[in-house]
Amino acid sequence: MDEVLARRVPPLDPQVGAAVAAAGERARQVLTPEGLAAWQERDAAARPRPTPDQLRDGGRFEVAELRVPRADGGGEVTLVSGRPAGVGGALPVLYYLHGGGMVSGNAWSVLPRLLRSWALPLGLAVVSVEYRLAPRTRFPGAVEDGYAGLCWVGEHAAALGVDARRLVIGGKSAGGGLAAALALLARDRGGPAPIGQLLLSPMLDDRGGTFSSHQMAGHDTWHRASNATAWQAVLGERYGAADLSPYAAPARATDLSRLPAAYLEVGSAETFRDETVAYADAIWRAGGDAELHVWPGACHGFDTLAPHAAVSQDAHAARTRWLRRILPPA
Repeated sequence: MDEVLARRVPPLDPQVGAAVAAAGERARQVLTPEGLAAWQERDAAARPRPTPDQLRDGGRFEVAELRVPRADGGGEVTLVSGRPAGVGGALPVLYYLHGGGMVSGNAWSVLPRLLRSWALPLGLAVVSVEYRLAPRTRFPGAVEDGYAGLCWVGEHAAALGVDARRLVIGGKSAGGGLAAALALLARDRGGPAPIGQLLLSPMLDDRGGTFSSHQMAGHDTWHRASNATAWQAVLGERYGAADLSPYAAPARATDLSRLPAAYLEVGSAETFRDETVAYADAIWRAGGDAELHVWPGACHGFDTLAPHAAVSQDAHAARTRWLRRILPPA
């Protein structure tokens, strides 16, 4: 990697840059193997975990916690479902996997935003997955949890009041990578057939060899060292293996044909920029349908850090337009 070129970085959007500056060191903490346990403890203490009553928001939403069996018989996966209250019929459903590097985060914390942003205005249901985290559970634990939940939703769609023919899988960061892996897994196992995959700044490639991964080191809010630490936690001794499964790191896939339509987005000033662009290109090369957005001046998590920034508003509007287009009427 040319060190001179790697020092040239795309500028941050001014509003995003102001939000990153205001967040201070908190926005640029680096995850290390030695600090992983403390990172997880801080995340668990700081990340909001609303109760079902809080998620119901005074009766605006119907919320339920569901426990479904894992395929290996080794316990259960928790799903948290929400939908606009009083809306009858079988709703389209967004099956969502949270971010956090596959080492942190939870199914509850993402729901308030998903319910307000999409469930209410689009009239859809949301199912959020509480998958097991690394390093306590390594690959394939998280993706198998996601697949078990996906199959259960497909099989129990009528009881849930959702339409399995109008199902989109999605996620952000680690959740985006898991959603991409689920699309591959469902295709190859003949499982539920989502009509779309919503991949927001997806964590797709364990190898850390892209130009943007080097270019944005020390500049993006998710550092390449943090990314390496997370992948090591997920993969253990399989980290960096030449024959790693694409269900672990979808960028390793050699066949991206016959996948659901994809929406991919990433920031121009983001570690994951090049792997996201490459994944969209690979879908196109395989004859697939992909909509790609590279948001200028956006870093990892830009819309969380600066939700009122114009670029964040544009990104939300583009995601919503794609969901409206991809989800046909009943």
